[in-house]
Amino acid sequence: MSKDTVSDNKIGQQTKELSSKDKMISGSAWMTGASILSRLLGALYIIPWMAWMGNPSVAASANALYIIGYTPYALFLNIATAGVPSAIAKQVSYYNSLNEYETSQKIYRKGLQVMAITGVVSALIMYVAAPLIAGSSPGISVDDGTQVIRSLSWALLIIPCMSVTRGYIQGHHVMKYSAISQFIEQLARVIFMLAAVYFIRQIWNGSVVNAVSASTFGAVIGAVFSIGYLFYIIWRKKPELDEHAAQSLNKVNISTNEIFKSIIRTAIPFIIIGSGITLFQMIDQFTFQQIMTRVSDFTPKEIVDSYGIASGNVNKLIMIVISFGGSMAITSVPLISELIAKNDLKKLSRQVSDSLQLFFFIMLPATIGMAVVAEPLYTVFYGQNDFGTNLLQVASFMSLFLGLFVLMGSTMQAANQTRPALWALAIGLVVKLALQYPMLAIAQTNGMFISNIFGFGVTVFLMLRKMYKVTHFNIGLLLRRVLLMVILTVVMAIVTFAVKEALYLVVHPENRLSALLVMGVSAGMGGIVYVYASLKTRLADRLLGARVASLRTKLHIK
Repeated sequence: MSKDTVSDNKIGQQTKELSSKDKMISGSAWMTGASILSRLLGALYIIPWMAWMGNPSVAASANALYIIGYTPYALFLNIATAGVPSAIAKQVSYYNSLNEYETSQKIYRKGLQVMAITGVVSALIMYVAAPLIAGSSPGISVDDGTQVIRSLSWALLIIPCMSVTRGYIQGHHVMKYSAISQFIEQLARVIFMLAAVYFIRQIWNGSVVNAVSASTFGAVIGAVFSIGYLFYIIWRKKPELDEHAAQSLNKVNISTNEIFKSIIRTAIPFIIIGSGITLFQMIDQFTFQQIMTRVSDFTPKEIVDSYGIASGNVNKLIMIVISFGGSMAITSVPLISELIAKNDLKKLSRQVSDSLQLFFFIMLPATIGMAVVAEPLYTVFYGQNDFGTNLLQVASFMSLFLGLFVLMGSTMQAANQTRPALWALAIGLVVKLALQYPMLAIAQTNGMFISNIFGFGVTVFLMLRKMYKVTHFNIGLLLRRVLLMVILTVVMAIVTFAVKEALYLVVHPENRLSALLVMGVSAGMGGIVYVYASLKTRLADRLLGARVASLRTKLHIK
């Protein structure tokens, strides 16, 4: 690691400098591991949660109520944090690259103050606006929705300060502690919410709305544990951070007002771009019931349940693969910001190209593979359901566009291309709105996902075109390698499908254990084929470096 990077031993310690690609791969590995584990916990908890909630009909209604509370919470959370992890990471990395460590510490301290204020304001707004939000949501009691939404507002008092601390650590190109804190947050949340619903519904025979409210309050518990861990890391590293600050050049003198303005100016675009997926989901929440009432023969209960399956169950599963795009975005922001500070356009072009190649290398097999094993995958988590399986298959393809949006949105902002990124998102939202009614009329519930594909597809295209104009990355190389990845992914999908169908001849897919066996074996075989083909074609060597080349040698793959 470079001298301006926080190491596991000592911040100022001279170590071998890592390339941008090495930092991206290492950081992405940490963040992806934490994200996948967190997303798995977020998907697995639903099995005992719904079982303890009551019969399938009650559990489905409870799940819909839970999602209706969490969607607006996600938007308010983005507002409260104002894109702070990425915004702070961008600024800290920028000034660290100039050897202005004292300025980085000032930005962190002032960031904590700003986030404390935005947290209080956002929590108050969400608490007061809860009845209005609940009244605009599909098929629930306004009182019940209000109670659930308000139970989440308390988390907004804590999470902003947690986010700015994560951003400060990420700005030093160390993703380990941020990743661990993310997992701690999710683990504490899941343990609390499962304990709450078990005692309320199984022991005390309490109401569904109280059980859901207690479950959503788990966000507060998770935030407390996470921020406690982060503050411990900052306290433990304080002597080293202070030592580094003492060696700062101090040629940059920024006033408190300038720091506040800089944080806000950097953060506001991050919040809008970071809220992109949530804004699309809010369109679904506020239009789905009204449109489906007109274009379908669903009963009100069926509309609510189908919305819960699509926005709740399916969304939890696709977020597992989308998290890779988010992990790469978190890692790439400080790297790109550092290259911008050094005005190294050649390395910037290579960094953008490397990010895109690594994204497609992982996301193509992940999304297509999920579509192939959608039936056993959905059965493992939520029980056998043809409707849910069909939704998951379509949503799997959609997740590729969502993940690319997350990566490109952060990349453009780190490269100071904020205004084009905002315009691209705005145009995508207009496309989403324009297609929502016809897509729901044609494809019913799947229309939500299809309109998202078109909306995000337009946004991503505009972002990629702009970044090409700015960096002139090697588009020919990118297209050739993506084409090779597509070919390898098709081969993997064929093998996965064949193994799955063969297993269906001897096992019953309706059973959760059987579905787990089918999913594990078929996905495992497909994964082995993809890894082998990547090593055989040297594609993995080019993307991941010498370590993979040595692995190929050990496996005797020529």
